[in-house]
Amino acid sequence: MASRLARIITVAIALTVLDCLIAAQERPASPVKPIPEMQKLAELLEGDWQTTETMERSAEFPNRGSRQGRVHVSLAGRGESLHYEVHSDGSAGKLDGRLVISWEKDWATYGVWACFDPKHICHQRGTGHWEGDSFVNDYEQKTNGVKVRWRDTFNFSPTTYTLVAAMDTGNGHMKTQITTKATRAIEF
Repeated sequence: MASRLARIITVAIALTVLDCLIAAQERPASPVKPIPEMQKLAELLEGDWQTTETMERSAEFPNRGSRQGRVHVSLAGRGESLHYEVHSDGSAGKLDGRLVISWEKDWATYGVWACFDPKHICHQRGTGHWEGDSFVNDYEQKTNGVKVRWRDTFNFSPTTYTLVAAMDTGNGHMKTQITTKATRAIEF
């Protein structure tokens, strides 16, 4: 347990330092090489993306909603983690923050950390795994005060990805809540 707490604190400190560095300079191409467990995910996600999010009608979004923005994904550390930085806005409200997806050797799985708190404090957001060509993150989140099972699924093509956030509505039935469509940004 102490080792896990130390990892959480280390990730939080690293993200704070990274935020300062990003604010101070342009992002050069990452010289970091991914570890083997991160190779496939890095090849599919690393880079800049234009995003459109669509929210289904729910308690959180009673009038539905949408956001448009950008995502920047980069390798970090010694190639064992990806930082997925999000900036978007629209009728669903502003969203700034990041996900950190890391290979957790001790767990033999991917750890997913969410940093969407206004102070960019991170918390563990489940674990990730591959289901065929889709990357899946299973986690629990409080919805209307009740802990509910959620699943984020990334589906990839060479120049796009779709991220579907679905919530367990009972008896294991997963209902889509948010769909993010991303297109690789063109560099000029």
